[in-house]
Amino acid sequence: MTNLTDAGDAPARKLSERYPLAALVIQRLALSFALLLAVSVLIFGGVEALPGDFATTYLGQSATPQAVANIRSELGLDRPITTRYFEWLGGVLQGDFGTSWASRNSVTEQIGKRLGNSLMLAGLAAAISVPLAVGLGMLAVHFRNRLPDRIINVVSLAAISLPEFFIGYLLILFFAINTGIATFPSTVHDGMSWSDRLSAMALPTATLVLVVLAHMMRMTRAAILSVMSSAYMETAELKGLSAFRAIVKHAAPNAIAPIVNVVALNLAYLVVGVVVVEVVFVYPGMGQYMVDAVTVRDMPVVQACGLIFAAVYIFLNMLADIIAIVANPRLRHPR
Repeated sequence: MTNLTDAGDAPARKLSERYPLAALVIQRLALSFALLLAVSVLIFGGVEALPGDFATTYLGQSATPQAVANIRSELGLDRPITTRYFEWLGGVLQGDFGTSWASRNSVTEQIGKRLGNSLMLAGLAAAISVPLAVGLGMLAVHFRNRLPDRIINVVSLAAISLPEFFIGYLLILFFAINTGIATFPSTVHDGMSWSDRLSAMALPTATLVLVVLAHMMRMTRAAILSVMSSAYMETAELKGLSAFRAIVKHAAPNAIAPIVNVVALNLAYLVVGVVVVEVVFVYPGMGQYMVDAVTVRDMPVVQACGLIFAAVYIFLNMLADIIAIVANPRLRHPR
């Protein structure tokens, strides 16, 4: 038995020794898919365990037991949970999330429109926050322990301390109610011009930027500061490079792994964390769709939204791990 096990492990061990970079990437991919499968079980089981019943909510409190039983039979809720899970998972693997109990429409078609709105909102926030966070982080390192660094730290601490819904309400108060220069509610629809769409997305985008910018900036600053104490940074300064050029040319590239991890985590939050922001600004995205579905106990929609959010979060974390692995020179150039 031991010989058979050793023989089975031999190819994997040889691959790991000969191609450590490829082996680690394959390992991360396999781990991510296994994690997503486990999450699908938790989501399906967790949604099933939620209090309340769609049949009772749909028919009202005055519904007869026979009417409730008929609805449950029509939706297949009287079958074993394992049977329903594997049927749902098989449909998901084919791109079919089932049919909405409330609207009787395809969940996949409804999610397609909503997901596009959420990704556009998160993408716009990322396009603003990522370069701004990295730039402010390098600026804080350049002026460390001086006035600009202290101002950036105080503002970032204040931003981190405030929850996103509170930031959203403040922006609505100042820019939509008091001054009237911003659009609220942030409703977008097909046929809108790009200028109108961007105007409607301005406040929720600003809220997401303020939420993730501070954390990314502080972690960028910490990562670059840890590199600044390295011997090669002292060599760069002895060669006559200016402090800021040494940060941009040497410190920032060597701190890319922790920076990428922080950026990926915050990008994942941008997609998953839009739930609160979309509800606050009445933005027609995945978050608003999921909250509406929870209200009426529309379980296929809740399960689909939860799985998509989990898949995005896992994928971005996997991508960050792979980039960190590829950026490691000891793995790119093994001896």
